[in-house]
Amino acid sequence: MNLKTLINDDYAELSMRALAGAPVTALRSMSADGAEALARVFAVHTVRDLARLDCVKWATVITALADEEPPTPVEQARETLIDEAVEMTFPASDPLSVDAGVTRIEVAPEVVGGHDDHQHAGQVEESTAHGLRHGTATGGRAAGTPARSH
Repeated sequence: MNLKTLINDDYAELSMRALAGAPVTALRSMSADGAEALARVFAVHTVRDLARLDCVKWATVITALADEEPPTPVEQARETLIDEAVEMTFPASDPLSVDAGVTRIEVAPEVVGGHDDHQHAGQVEESTAHGLRHGTATGGRAAGTPARSH
């Protein structure tokens, strides 16, 4: 790590021990107003004081642990669902679907029941017929209005 990116040029020649005892304005991101606020609120005057401030130590530990924590089951499930949705939306990542002669079939005909109910077509037809028999179709269509075919 290049310390020159962390500290102001005036402090570049100091040893680590001397830097720790330097005022917090030795840090490149610390303004005089920020240093004054730290001194007033937390009694922090040096780089060492800042590093030893309990809330800074706790925040550092929490952040380090958070970066290493595995995702929760809910986060994992959400990520899996997103990955699957992207794959269904953009199947071109599947080498077979790039071939113009191959059509993506969600329910293969050889799957039990697949030849009778491809992507729930049978349920849709049954629901439409039921609605027509009883005066209204599902989905708010008027009686006698057939469902649109895709």
